[in-house]
Amino acid sequence: MAKYVADAAMDLALAKIATCTHLNFCTTQPANYAAIAGVSKANVTLTAGAGNGDYTVADGDTSGRKLTVAEQTGIVPTADGDVTYAVLDDGTTLLAAVLITTKTVATTETWTSPAFDVWEIKDPA
Repeated sequence: MAKYVADAAMDLALAKIATCTHLNFCTTQPANYAAIAGVSKANVTLTAGAGNGDYTVADGDTSGRKLTVAEQTGIVPTADGDVTYAVLDDGTTLLAAVLITTKTVATTETWTSPAFDVWEIKDPA
């Protein structure tokens, strides 16, 4: 007998990550929420909630469901350097860190981050 998990159940896990209101672009993956400030080079405020414009829950690329963060525009970095991680937190807890394509940022520029997938939950096999 095949395994089954309803899309709605997977969407609940993705919706928890979509409660994040802070998106930081970091040089390395922080170990916890407290470590974000030490490695962040740029940050933006997001509107919490799946389907609100900052977050989209949709069918996965392969199967299941996925959470995508929309492109963010007008980002002014807080420090110069290379960002390699997009880090999502809700103001108290680091909920996701995603390896992204390295981008060199400088405080003298305005930057647009590309959209990225946070997590794809595949259908059970």
